Amino acid sequence: MPEPQRMNPAAAMAALQARLEARGLNLPDRGTVDDTPSPDQPGHPEYHHRARAEFALARWGNAVPNRYANARIVTDPAIAAWAEQVAANPTEARSLLLTGTTGTGKTHQAWAALRMIAEAGPARYEIIATTAADMYGRLRPGGSDAGTETGLNRLARIPLLLLDDLGSAKASEWVEEITYRLINERYNACRPTIFTSNYPTEAPRHSETGAILGPGLNVVLGDRIVSRLTEMTDVVVMAGRDRRRQAA
Repeated sequence: MPEPQRMNPAAAMAALQARLEARGLNLPDRGTVDDTPSPDQPGHPEYHHRARAEFALARWGNAVPNRYANARIVTDPAIAAWAEQVAANPTEARSLLLTGTTGTGKTHQAWAALRMIAEAGPARYEIIATTAADMYGRLRPGGSDAGTETGLNRLARIPLLLLDDLGSAKASEWVEEITYRLINERYNACRPTIFTSNYPTEAPRHSETGAILGPGLNVVLGDRIVSRLTEMTDVVVMAGRDRRRQAA
């Protein structure tokens, strides 16, 4: 018995059309079929953009502390512009340093910026958020099962990092070394980072005498770290009263 032969669908339709025409008949003209996917179907750019945004927002929701879960609105145009740059092209975006006195909303705005990036539906959304004090605590010998080098590499290579309260830890050679290695790695790799700090980058000085009026990050962290911070970050100074005390 001969093997069954597969018929080309196009050839079969052509043969059927020819037979019908020979009898004076024609297949009904069904017109052009529009098989373009709708925004609710896979294949449409809006569908995939929405899927990426939902995935990123879920990651943001898993990372954000309950205290900042309502951080949904970026109020400062410079912070919003930074978030847009990161969402559009993270490898070319700069980092961001939010400075200001205690309670001016730096951390709240940082989380709002991270949410804004997620809402944009980036191709990749991986974040780590930590305070400087917690970071040093985990990176100290015995601070975690991962160990110092593994933990530091993870922080250095994560695509998006929030480092809160930079400069809050007690200065030491070890703290300066860890901070330098982390910032230098992210500086060289052009990975966007959002920092918050109660300190300005440079120590404020008296306008006439030049005397230092208070510490700056250059005093707390050292000039080589602040030199990189100055080059890699856009600085936004957040002023105002302590919102925590106002709410009390």
